[in-house]
Amino acid sequence: MSPYLIAGIFLVYTALLFLITWITARKADSQSFFTGNRASPWFVVAFGMIGASLSGVTFMSVPGWVSETQFTYMLVVFGYLAGYFVIALVLLPLYYRLQLTSIYTYLEKRLGSWSYRTGAGFFLLSRTLVTSLRMFLVINVLQLFVFDAWSMPFWLNALVFIILAVLYTFRGGIRTIIWTDTLQTGFMLLAVVLSMVFISRELDAGFGSLVMEIRRAGMSKMFVTDWHHERYYLKQFLSGMFITITMTGLDQEMMQKNLSCRNIREARKNMFTFSGILILVNFLFLLLGAFLVLYADKRGISVASSDDLFPTIAFKYMSPLAGIVFLTGLISAAFPSADGALTSLTTSVSIDFLRLDRREDLTEKKATGIRYIVHLSAAILIFACIMIFRIVNDRAVIDMLFTLVSYSYGPLLGLYTFGLFTRRKARDRLTPLIAVLSPVICYFLSENSVLLLNGYRFGFELIFLNGFLTFAGLLAFSRTKAD
Repeated sequence: MSPYLIAGIFLVYTALLFLITWITARKADSQSFFTGNRASPWFVVAFGMIGASLSGVTFMSVPGWVSETQFTYMLVVFGYLAGYFVIALVLLPLYYRLQLTSIYTYLEKRLGSWSYRTGAGFFLLSRTLVTSLRMFLVINVLQLFVFDAWSMPFWLNALVFIILAVLYTFRGGIRTIIWTDTLQTGFMLLAVVLSMVFISRELDAGFGSLVMEIRRAGMSKMFVTDWHHERYYLKQFLSGMFITITMTGLDQEMMQKNLSCRNIREARKNMFTFSGILILVNFLFLLLGAFLVLYADKRGISVASSDDLFPTIAFKYMSPLAGIVFLTGLISAAFPSADGALTSLTTSVSIDFLRLDRREDLTEKKATGIRYIVHLSAAILIFACIMIFRIVNDRAVIDMLFTLVSYSYGPLLGLYTFGLFTRRKARDRLTPLIAVLSPVICYFLSENSVLLLNGYRFGFELIFLNGFLTFAGLLAFSRTKAD
């Protein structure tokens, strides 16, 4: 594909996003930005959240991962389903009952101000890192297939992407994102299905015969029964469950969309519908990955990284139409990561740290000005992190993503578990220390587990251990409420 064609598709797609932004951001105020005036249709939120949950990492890294891990990722996905039920039945009722704008306000009510800011701080760290990694993957593809051909530096590519995301979320916030995510999810899913059709035609084989080849090649393996293995099926399932609880239920970006629904009943409908569809969608991504591996084997294609498999085949070995479909799907998967993160980071800083919702001295105009500054600052921080990942990236991005999640979201899991399932009062001032020590201990155990734990290797279940250590630390220094 010509770099000019790729760039043209990118610009047309971006123009479509700005059209939706113009429609949804008219007469927007702070409540529109933060909560969408709590008027979002639940079915629109449910469909749009698929794209926000999957991102460009799933679009590229999951298919490429099949050659290394087969279908073992599906056990993580089944764990997701269990996690979504916990969110719908435990967390959503809590958030709606308290009428929260930032979900971390709960920690202040239950544990105290230090715990509150610790939770919000870990969210800011986690969401910044996760979003930067997701965006890096997409920007890196554009660099390889477009900007390198024009001798344009990576930093400029990243800057353009960030600026576009800032511009179309600047005013409308969550009200705009609900609708742009819906559009982008539709394009992404269409791209997956069409890519499988194109590969089937290129190989001159029916869908059924390709599935049989996948089974004969051993790529459909889901269960690893060796408990020492990092992808042992029970570890995978529990990891998926707790990753979902933290990355969705304890994450301002994802819950901000749920809290924009009209009421708890519609928010639950959204969660149950979304979680069911997500299982099917992830399976399609793995099936696409297996198709790509078969195609690469038959054509003698080799790539330096598993993340490069999909774009290499789409751009270099298939028809221009297949390349257009891939690019559209990739952009559709990428923008929800950027727009949702910028909005949620702005919300958390504005509400959790600057307390804009409690400052009666501020006019709407002044509050909006502060929000704009926070929004731009969040964009600059994400840009800096993308540049860092450009230097240190050395493995499959989805593997790196879940590793980051295990360390950064674990303390949030421990904080909410303590708040929800005990009646004790935390030593509030000790919470930041406990929350920082937990991932440090986890890192030490992970690096030395083979020696210390008789050959055991930690996988993504590290998030459970991290949360448990935070919970245990809070419990050890807690006291009864009567003290």
